Amino acid sequence: MFTHRVTMNLKANSGPELARVTEVEIIPLLRKQKGFLGENTTIAAGRDHAASESYWETKEDAEAYHRTGYQESLKSLLDVVVGLPMVGTFEVSNSTFEMILAKAA
Repeated sequence: MFTHRVTMNLKANSGPELARVTEVEIIPLLRKQKGFLGENTTIAAGRDHAASESYWETKEDAEAYHRTGYQESLKSLLDVVVGLPMVGTFEVSNSTFEMILAKAA
């Protein structure tokens, strides 16, 4: 499993708008991409920084999203970010998501 990690600096008071854009625009786009497994977004306590990770079956799927779908996602973020987000693709070495999902069920 691989992750496409995006870290970004946020404009003042834009945390709620980031959450809305992610839910309404970015997640539906992600769900259309080959190999997409899931996504999570976190916002720092100071509301000035956020990180988003999308999870992919293969490195190729994550990189294909970066070349195509990410550009569309980036357009959705222009009203909430300061500067350009930092982006990287990483291999997932450890995860406890299955434990979180089991508790939620």
